[in-house]
Amino acid sequence: MTAHPIPRVLATALLLAAIGKAEFPAAQSRQILPTTYYNTFSHANAVLARIRSGDTVSTRTIDASGRDEKGEARASGPNPLTGPFYVEGAEPGDALAVRFTRMRMNRNWGFSNYRLGLYALTPESIESLYPNRYRPDEIIKGRASVVPWDLDLDRQMVRLREPKSGVLKMEFPARPMLGCVGVAPAGDFAPTSSPAGSYGGNLDYNEIAEGTTVILPVYHPGALLFIGDGHALQADGEPTGTGIETSMDVEFTVTLRKKANLSGPRAETSEHIISIGSQPEFVSSTNRGLEMATTDMVNWLVADYKLEPWAAHLLVGYQGRYDIVTVAGTVALKIPKKQLP
Repeated sequence: MTAHPIPRVLATALLLAAIGKAEFPAAQSRQILPTTYYNTFSHANAVLARIRSGDTVSTRTIDASGRDEKGEARASGPNPLTGPFYVEGAEPGDALAVRFTRMRMNRNWGFSNYRLGLYALTPESIESLYPNRYRPDEIIKGRASVVPWDLDLDRQMVRLREPKSGVLKMEFPARPMLGCVGVAPAGDFAPTSSPAGSYGGNLDYNEIAEGTTVILPVYHPGALLFIGDGHALQADGEPTGTGIETSMDVEFTVTLRKKANLSGPRAETSEHIISIGSQPEFVSSTNRGLEMATTDMVNWLVADYKLEPWAAHLLVGYQGRYDIVTVAGTVALKIPKKQLP
């Protein structure tokens, strides 16, 4: 009996399927809940879980003071971090795209600072400020400068519980976001969870919400991703020094982008691509953040969208929008996707 050869197309398909099963197992959806939290973006912190490109992770973050969805103290502040997540195959020079598919408040209260930070005001206005004291120890032991907010999970609204204004009903639509998203930075540098940098960190950017993808450079094998510092709502710039701080349920999907060679964090929303001039607050000029964001955006438009350098400059010049991410530090530049090739 004559053996008939397998058709070439079928043979190729079978080979690819076999390779896929052997080397590229199907992406998984996993619930990964932390028991330990960190206050540094350090490559030396013990790995919470190993995940693969394409995996979707459901997890939780605790608030900036270290309290969970039940109000119980789980860690010390500031900004305890969930992670790190080790992404298989991530190597220095790659990029990690983290798409937040779900970001929801999971308790009915939060807190914020009582007044604007001095860094957000002119020096001559400081003498007329009201005292930065409300009720000592009521929300955070040892602090008198915070006020409570009620979070309506059904209506997705936030309302200042006290003090009461005689003029304005302090109730606003919630917009949950994460203040901290980052990877372990290069070398043995282990910054705390307070500043931001090229690795991401405490970005405090209110565009990092449900539906947004954050893109981070990789400096260590596995990338070592951390998240934390949930806010029910935050204005541009975080001018009080806090959002409405609360715990959060978070779901994200990671995708590895090989040899991306980014200089700092980027983001994508449904409407914009965003370059983030990420730097520590209070030690750097916002002008420097603007320069970093603009330079990265030009490079992005030329490298990925194949614009001529002059076209990239003019697109930024007439379609770009700048966000003050933090009052005394980071600036972001947004380009509408509808204007891209």
